[in-house]
Amino acid sequence: MEYTRPGWDTYFTAVAMMAATRSTCLRRQIGAVITLDRQIVSTGYNGAPSKTAHCLETGCLREMLGVPSGERQEMCRGSHAESNAIAQAARMGIATDGATVYCTHEPCSFCTKVILNAGIVRVVYMREYPDKLATDLREESKVKFERFPADEAAAAAKWMWRSFVMFKD
Repeated sequence: MEYTRPGWDTYFTAVAMMAATRSTCLRRQIGAVITLDRQIVSTGYNGAPSKTAHCLETGCLREMLGVPSGERQEMCRGSHAESNAIAQAARMGIATDGATVYCTHEPCSFCTKVILNAGIVRVVYMREYPDKLATDLREESKVKFERFPADEAAAAAKWMWRSFVMFKD
């Protein structure tokens, strides 16, 4: 079996995909990885704050009220993956100035504001998220936001799966 190493963006995107598996959100599972100089400094996934009940236990208020995706985010008890990764870095005393964040989804306006204030200079995401304010903030900030190509995202998923199979007993 021929083995090829993934590129850095593919590798970190696959790690973000793995982080998303820890999500406790009932609507979508999102993961994020913050890197600095090609080293992982923090990861995050969307879910309820530490020491509080998860949505898996309480249910989703936004779902119960029929709130569409991308709207009324203040009603959600969960924190988003990007914000959680930045908070985890801060909690551990790790600076994010000059970092890159890899996300499974395009950051919302709240996370975009946190990303900009954290000094992150590059954002790589896989799937789009409907938030016009986030788009406007990104364009104004001049921070580099890049959509990871779908074919490379599929390659990242295959690479990750192949890695699991490689270590199977």
